[in-house]
Amino acid sequence: MFDMFSIFNLTYSALSSFISSYGYFAILILMILESASMPIPSELLLPATGYFAAKGILNIYITLVVVYISSFIGMAINYYIAYWLGKDLVYKHLHWFRIKREDVEAFEKWFDKNGPFTVFISRLLPLVRGLINFPAGFALMNQKRFYAYSMAGAVIWDTALIMFGYYGLAANNTTSVLIAIGVFGIILYIIYRIAINNIRKSRNYNKN
Repeated sequence: MFDMFSIFNLTYSALSSFISSYGYFAILILMILESASMPIPSELLLPATGYFAAKGILNIYITLVVVYISSFIGMAINYYIAYWLGKDLVYKHLHWFRIKREDVEAFEKWFDKNGPFTVFISRLLPLVRGLINFPAGFALMNQKRFYAYSMAGAVIWDTALIMFGYYGLAANNTTSVLIAIGVFGIILYIIYRIAINNIRKSRNYNKN
C-alpha cells in the first residue's frame, strides 16, 4: 500500500511540476501522448490542470480547449497509423507504444461485437481508453463517425476530470479533498472493472 501511494505521489508531483513550468505546452504534449496510447495517466494529469486553473496559474477555458485539441490529435495519430498501415504491421511494432497485443486484440473483438458505439464507451474507461483507436482504424471505420464518437466521449472524460481538479482538489478543506479523491477513485475503479469484464466476455464469446 505504501509503494502504491509513493508511486502515485511521485507521478502526480512530476506531472504537476511539468505543467507549472511549461503551462499549456506541457498539457498539449502530454495529452497528445496520452490520447495516442502512451503511458501518460490522464487520471492524474487532468485533475492537476484543473487544480492549477482554480489557483489562477492556468485559465480554465484555455485549458479545456487545449485538452480537447490535444485529445483529437492523439487519437488521430493512432487511428491513421492503423488505417493506413494495417493490422499486421501495427501488431509487429506495438512495443513502440508499450502496448500488449492481447490488449488490442481484446478491444478489437469487443469492437467487432458491439460496433462503433464501442468507441464512445472506450473514451470513458480509465487506463485503457486509447486502445480503441487501433481497432477502429483496422476496421476502416468511417472517419466522421470515429471522430464524432471519440470526441463525444473524450469531452465528457476530459471535462469531468478537469472539473474534479478545479472544484474537488482545490477545496480548502482537507477532509473534503480526501473524500473527493476517495469517491473519484471508487467510481473510476467500478467503471474500469465493468468494462474489462465486458471486454473479456466478448473475447471468450469470439473464441467459442
